Amino acid sequence: MAGPCSARLLQGEAAAFTAALRTLVNNPQFSDVTFVVGREQQKVFAHRCVLACRCQAFRGMLSQEPAGSEDSPSSIPPQGPFILGNVQPEVFLAVIEFLYTNSVTLNSHIVLEVLTSSVEYGLQDLCKLCVKFIKDTLSVEQVCEALQAAVTYGQADLQQHCLAFIEGCTAAVVRTQGFHELSDVVLARVLRSDRLAVDELDLVQAVREWAHVSSAVLERPVSEVAALPVQELRLPLLAPSELATLEKQNQRDLLLPAESIAAAWRSHALKKGSGVPSHLCRPRRGTRPRDHHRHLDPHTK
Repeated sequence: MAGPCSARLLQGEAAAFTAALRTLVNNPQFSDVTFVVGREQQKVFAHRCVLACRCQAFRGMLSQEPAGSEDSPSSIPPQGPFILGNVQPEVFLAVIEFLYTNSVTLNSHIVLEVLTSSVEYGLQDLCKLCVKFIKDTLSVEQVCEALQAAVTYGQADLQQHCLAFIEGCTAAVVRTQGFHELSDVVLARVLRSDRLAVDELDLVQAVREWAHVSSAVLERPVSEVAALPVQELRLPLLAPSELATLEKQNQRDLLLPAESIAAAWRSHALKKGSGVPSHLCRPRRGTRPRDHHRHLDPHTK
């Protein structure tokens, strides 16, 4: 039996506590710090003690000594306003909501930016909530942007989820704006998959369109921006007539290295994939069968 002086922690109603704190989100009453957020310069009101105890990044920001002050940083935290011009008000308010209530209201328009903010502010639990929302609501239009973010922020589980989604509807994904905005590193990672549901000829065309967009944005030659991804294109899978047409097209933009085209022709001449990396001779899930594919199979004699 417990002694008369023993103590134990008893939990009250969490929902009521959360609801009460939610009333303080962006509430000017009793607020002691202000942020001016986004191009709209929207004012967001907050409470230093809440931000400081919930987030180390805000604690550091709010502990900075005001310019010209001789007092210690901890005795006179700055009042603001703090100018945050590079974040949308809706995104910043989602972060504030999480800090006050340990929950967050998300939608597909802001979730990737909230994910970015969660990484910047070191909020791992908010990051997990964003990843869960992204996985639950992934779409053809958003999957490439989500994959790019997952790679950027080292979210391995989200990367695998996005790649599996792309593999299931590749033909639709490669026509999206998000696909055209992938980095060369992320695109190369996608192209390494054996499970892409698209024919290689269509994939080459998709990469060509991506390269021309990237070339225009980066103001660099097509051959330069595409140097990494084109190494993953499986040219030996194409029929001789397709390869000949591709070679003519290539004279206009030099998308494909001459040695890659030569290696594909060599595989046709020798009726085997010798001299070509084995994975470049391996049909993907969406590859249309062609007569010469039987010669590329290393198990075929």
